[in-house]
Amino acid sequence: MIPFVDLKAQYFSIKDEIDEAIQRVIINSSFIGGEEVKLFENNFAEWLGIDYFIGCANGTDSIEILLKGLGIGPNDEVIVPALSWISTSEAVTAVGAKPIFVDIHKEYFTINEDLIEDVITPNTKAIIPVHLYGQSCNMDKIIEIANRHGLKVLEDCAQAHGAMWNGQKVGTFGQCSSFSFFPGKNLGAYGDAGGMATNDPNLAKYIRMVANHGQINKHEHEIEGRNSRLDAMQAAILNVKLKYLDIWTEARRQRAKYYIDKIKNEEIQNPIERELSKHVFHLFVIKCKNRKLVIEILNKYKISHSIHYPVPLPNLKPYFNENGGKFPVADFVTKEILSLPLFPELEFETIDLIANVLTDIH
Repeated sequence: MIPFVDLKAQYFSIKDEIDEAIQRVIINSSFIGGEEVKLFENNFAEWLGIDYFIGCANGTDSIEILLKGLGIGPNDEVIVPALSWISTSEAVTAVGAKPIFVDIHKEYFTINEDLIEDVITPNTKAIIPVHLYGQSCNMDKIIEIANRHGLKVLEDCAQAHGAMWNGQKVGTFGQCSSFSFFPGKNLGAYGDAGGMATNDPNLAKYIRMVANHGQINKHEHEIEGRNSRLDAMQAAILNVKLKYLDIWTEARRQRAKYYIDKIKNEEIQNPIERELSKHVFHLFVIKCKNRKLVIEILNKYKISHSIHYPVPLPNLKPYFNENGGKFPVADFVTKEILSLPLFPELEFETIDLIANVLTDIH
């Protein structure tokens, strides 16, 4: 079986460093907070090019905490794309607000910025652009719309570590940004982990308190918060991996380009890197006119695959009654999209095999 992702291969490439980092945490018995977490927060902030980065338990928590930090709550509306993982929308409802869905670009899969103003109302308070699959949204247009309407922008960068728009890293455009370090991400921990980025010192102070039971210092509770801390073990692992992230990103991009050069089938459309966008290919997502047939052939040759995501957010059960059927592009592409294996250690010979299989399907 050709794996969809091979986390073992990545581990063995940096095994000694990872093992040393894990052992260091165990020997120091500093599992919650401490120097490992501070170091990763500082290193990631420097890598991203932003003033403040605060670790938390996972990417979903990061969106919810940031929304709370932006003052989003009951009766507010937050604009989200029709295609994303449910974390984006469920974080909005978790703070009592309402997700307002906007259809996507047919070729890029990200939110269609030209449709955003159609849904803005007096209750709209924020936009969450999701840099889906590793491709940036049009941040120039989104920021311009947000500024004109007095809206906050919270970037969902869960799949886009290192992606860029017009030479600037995503996660640095809006008031704040959310990151996930789920194991399969381009920068992944060995368990759940997430983080929040901002240039606003007041927001940074507030969200750090929220993630740590409302404390500035131990037993000094300024507000009611929650338990959503990045543990030291994950921080130590992420510190090791962060050094390799740019190298791994280039490896992903090389393999994506190789796929695109090799897959020659009119029934299959390769991903399109948008002008001004640097795509980091968290996922390599093709579109198939006959997806059922493609899946049957991939299964025959034991080539792993997945669908990210089979149902648009507004068509999911929690949202469908009010929103179902209003998002023709998302409805259309979710019937065709298919994710192929892509990871930095994937051999080019394996890509040749996959591409040949896909090219021969008729």
